[in-house]
Amino acid sequence: MSLKRIELELSIFTGVQGDAPSTATYNISKTIVSTHTKINFEISELVRDYITHNFNNDYPSDVVWVKATANKYDEDDVPYSFDNPITAYYEGLDGWGSYEDEANPQLSTDGLITANNIYLPENTTGKLPIWRAGVGKYIIDSTTTQVTADNGNTNQKIEYITIPVNSSTIKIYALDDTTLKKTITVTNVCEPKFTPYKVTFINKYGAYEDLYFYKKTIESFNVKDEEYKTNIINNSTAAYNTYSTQNQRYNINAESSLTMNTGFIVEDMTSTIEELFLSENVWIRYNGKTLPVLPQTKTMQKKTSLNDKLIDYTVNFKFAFNKINNVR
Repeated sequence: MSLKRIELELSIFTGVQGDAPSTATYNISKTIVSTHTKINFEISELVRDYITHNFNNDYPSDVVWVKATANKYDEDDVPYSFDNPITAYYEGLDGWGSYEDEANPQLSTDGLITANNIYLPENTTGKLPIWRAGVGKYIIDSTTTQVTADNGNTNQKIEYITIPVNSSTIKIYALDDTTLKKTITVTNVCEPKFTPYKVTFINKYGAYEDLYFYKKTIESFNVKDEEYKTNIINNSTAAYNTYSTQNQRYNINAESSLTMNTGFIVEDMTSTIEELFLSENVWIRYNGKTLPVLPQTKTMQKKTSLNDKLIDYTVNFKFAFNKINNVR
């Protein structure tokens, strides 16, 4: 009997597979198109709604389980008696693939950053996200660390390994401990004049990635307000005080912004800047706090060592909150 429709039960949850809820998060029904032989479901946006990012300089593993149960019905609308239903589990991250990656691209399952370079201030530790299920070991300079398998819990899927101060090279190996998957060069920057600021964003792999801005930083703010005219005449004297306000301000608030420069970086870091521009979730470590920011620079000219010799990028950010606290 030919396939007529599929009832898809979609459950999205955190924890281990056994924590799947008894009631599906979504129930989706699709009927096959007469000229087709397959039924396709697009679930990425549905899953993404259940991935939240609450970053406070703590680097959580923001991963969810996706349980998909497909119930198949034949042309008489009767459930198939064999191989039915079909249940599959998937791990969901808030990542993305480019158009060139084509449909349903398989992104990295080892080191979860695109670039092969990391810049850190001198005498400062760093973080590097890896997919625990795809990495057997990593070597930082001469120190080897075996990666322990996760217990199936989503809070262990992404591991943020600590990069010791003044490290130089990180090598990431596959599960066989012999296949080198990625080599990352760590550059430790001495910046005696300006204060480096760490910006953290969700990259294309759905992991938190750090990017330091080393050079000149300018903070400014833009004030918004409204005005109305008040009646300042004293009825009894038909006079007014010159120190009284005739034009009164109200609804005053302001948005602070930062203009920041990376300093000179290698061409390989262009991919990191690009992913920062495309990220919906960005934070800065500023004055001892983790604060949300929004990239305001909308145009990026990709620089190359051939065309530009020395490469640096200037990015404008806006703090994602008002200067005067009006949270209600």
